[in-house]
Amino acid sequence: MPAARCAPVVIAHDYLTQRGGAERVVMAMTRAFPSAPIVTSVFNPSRTYGEFSESEVRTTALQRVPLLAKHHRLGLPLYAPFFSATTVDAQLVLCSTSGWAHGIQTTGLKALYVYNTARWVYQPDEYFKGRYAASHALARPLASPLRRWNHRAALTADKVWVISRAVQERVWRHWALDSEVLYPPHGADPCGSQEAVKGLQPGYLLAVTRMLHYKRVDVLLETMRQLPGHQLVVVGDGPEIRRLRASAPRNCRFLGSVRDEELRWLYANCLGLVSAANEDLGLVPLEAMAFGRPVAVLRRGGFVETVVEEKTGVFFDEPTPDSVAAAVRTLSESRWSTEELTSWANRFSEQSFIDRLKAGVRELTGRVELAREAS
Repeated sequence: MPAARCAPVVIAHDYLTQRGGAERVVMAMTRAFPSAPIVTSVFNPSRTYGEFSESEVRTTALQRVPLLAKHHRLGLPLYAPFFSATTVDAQLVLCSTSGWAHGIQTTGLKALYVYNTARWVYQPDEYFKGRYAASHALARPLASPLRRWNHRAALTADKVWVISRAVQERVWRHWALDSEVLYPPHGADPCGSQEAVKGLQPGYLLAVTRMLHYKRVDVLLETMRQLPGHQLVVVGDGPEIRRLRASAPRNCRFLGSVRDEELRWLYANCLGLVSAANEDLGLVPLEAMAFGRPVAVLRRGGFVETVVEEKTGVFFDEPTPDSVAAAVRTLSESRWSTEELTSWANRFSEQSFIDRLKAGVRELTGRVELAREAS
């Protein structure tokens, strides 16, 4: 792709082809730096947040492969070389990355915001479990060279931020790099407009997740067989959705992707949110808390950083139906303080994230300028 004209800040992101937590963070980055263009491998405006259409989005040559705009995972072996071949002329490139965007070349400084070290490279057994064995077999020979590429690309960074202590540990283990935790914003807006979902009555359990094996939606479905008096509403899409729908008991309802107005209503009217995933951070529980709703989640990964036991939610120790069912019963029988829930969620607000990010960028650019003057 042509080199971008020099800009104070450019944002680089792996791919803009879905609606998820990382994409919400990129939107927050654009609000922190309104004039910053976005460089990404593939952009599909119809499948991600409409707000990106208001930004200047630049893509790689992979944009000319229509299949990737709908199925970005098919391009996993291609993102590394295409980002390596992309050079951006900017004072600072802010790389929003879970494995690829940090390989971009720049004439200025580079800061990474790391959601995770690439799961299919560093955690392949977890990533490919439940998928076709052929996919894992094809990916296996690429894992070692891509680990080396990831490491080399990470070493070009002048600053590394991570979303959680869990990811901070992985960055040290895989890249031997120090990093700073900068919690992302949860993105919920309790004051926004709401629209009721037809056929639902308040008091259901809610799961908001991508339909991937490691999200362990299958555990939640099995749990509901033990909780016939409860209903589970599942929001989200992904490659596992057909299989999960086919195996779900009658007291589970899949909504697929929903509009923001409907999602706000779903948060505001649920009994609580439930997740059996081992998340890198876990923003969805914070979104539920922002609406004054408690959560029942697995005591692993980032959830231990975003959930306060007995104050904002209930933990279960194993991703099994028995453990989840016991936690749901505790959640439904306990009394929760709306004030405590919303107050905790506000610590992860977008404004807090923007303030810390901008301060970090000022500190980084100022420190480098001082070093240049001293030399």
